[in-house]
Amino acid sequence: MLWSLLKILVFVAIIGLLALGAGFLMETSGGVQITVAGTEYTLGPLQSVIGLLILVVVVWLFFKLLTLLMATLKFLNGDETALSRYFDRGRERKGYQALSDGLMALASGEGRLALSKATKAEKLLNKPELTNLLVAQAAEMAGDTRKASETYKKLVTDQSTRFVGVRGIMKQKLAEGDDETARKLAEKALALKPRHEETQDVLLKLQTKAQDWAGARSTLTAKLKSGNLPRDVYKRRDAVLALSEAKGLLDETATVEQQEKAIEANRLSPDLVPAAAMAARAHIAKGKPRYATKILKKAWEAQPHPDLAHAFAEIAPDETPEERVKRFTALTRIHPQHPETRLIQAELNIVAEDFPEARRVLGDVVEKQADARAYTLMAAIERGEGASDAVVQGWLAKALNAPRGPQWVCDNCHDIHAEWAPVCKNCNSFDTLAWQTPETPEIASATGVHMLPLIIGRLEDKPEEVELEVEESEARDDESPDSDSEVIDADVEMVAAEGQKPA
Repeated sequence: MLWSLLKILVFVAIIGLLALGAGFLMETSGGVQITVAGTEYTLGPLQSVIGLLILVVVVWLFFKLLTLLMATLKFLNGDETALSRYFDRGRERKGYQALSDGLMALASGEGRLALSKATKAEKLLNKPELTNLLVAQAAEMAGDTRKASETYKKLVTDQSTRFVGVRGIMKQKLAEGDDETARKLAEKALALKPRHEETQDVLLKLQTKAQDWAGARSTLTAKLKSGNLPRDVYKRRDAVLALSEAKGLLDETATVEQQEKAIEANRLSPDLVPAAAMAARAHIAKGKPRYATKILKKAWEAQPHPDLAHAFAEIAPDETPEERVKRFTALTRIHPQHPETRLIQAELNIVAEDFPEARRVLGDVVEKQADARAYTLMAAIERGEGASDAVVQGWLAKALNAPRGPQWVCDNCHDIHAEWAPVCKNCNSFDTLAWQTPETPEIASATGVHMLPLIIGRLEDKPEEVELEVEESEARDDESPDSDSEVIDADVEMVAAEGQKPA
């Protein structure tokens, strides 16, 4: 309020002073006399002041027009002026608008429109650090790989955009299937940005695919240091890589150093079944069966597995079946109710021809967790106890359509592998194989369990005819070695042989 009043008072005072000055000039005698072309002009004091003000305004306008003329000449000459800056601002607005439209088109999946807008923005802005990446990605989406490659190479030449350029070319090489070049580019990209998680993952995958285990372990360590990998996962995967580095080296010519690599893999992850089996074999080769037993027992505590049983059998390859059953007690008393433990015990007792004990240890596995292996073991037990061919055939018929049991299955693509490998052969995923029962749909088969009534029904319906046929079959056995009984015997012997694998 006071400030408004003060401003009004100052304004009134200024008007009063101007009026007072004008009155003073009007009362003053004299003036200014100007002669133009022989004509004299006499101006009074007030007129002189007004004329002076007009003259000042004219001179100011003259210099402004002169400045505008000089600026126009400089603009036409290509120099930077206010006019050029004015037009540059308009070009810049259009360029940023084209850049924005290009980004929107790229996000919408319109590759050709994005490339068109990116090219326009590139011309208007003349800022390659802003537009090159958009041009490259738009060209990729539009299918113009040549332009994309050229643009990525431009990005490589600039230190601030070198990583983006190398990564872009790397992705192009991956799309082309040139894994070797892509791996080298991934190494360069990781050297530029050691903490970049995506580059770490790509390089690790390429190194494991190329079986560059030492390089993969180095990349895995980089992931741990950058905080992109939990320590427990790092330990397991480092063990997998160490195992892969040692895999295939433990033959008759394996050196002590190669054996130590297998032992190191087991030390890094004691619960890794392949590492435990390989480390145990390394100790067996070095003449240290006690160390091998200790490793296998510890791994069996984590997860009973047939590969561990096979390695345990190799500790004493020349023992009798009865001695083997007794020695395996050290292993089978760990998790005695586990299906794998009971299946191993049944196999050992079948080989030792203790069929009642094999039936006892197998217990209710056949009813609760039956698979093809359990059914074939039951067929072998029935054959060993002198059961009829019909009973044996019944168990074998069930085995035809039963699940195969646990196998090495990829968690990523669910592909089944005959043996463990660090990399899935189907999808190239690293450390995704797990020992589990694959999810297989129930499939009706003419050779499966639905044939069981046809196989054993005749024995139940017409016993006299069957007895006659059995006698005739026994008579033909002397002449024809390819009779049905011979085939059944061969099947059971094959089952028994399968049972001897861990023995």
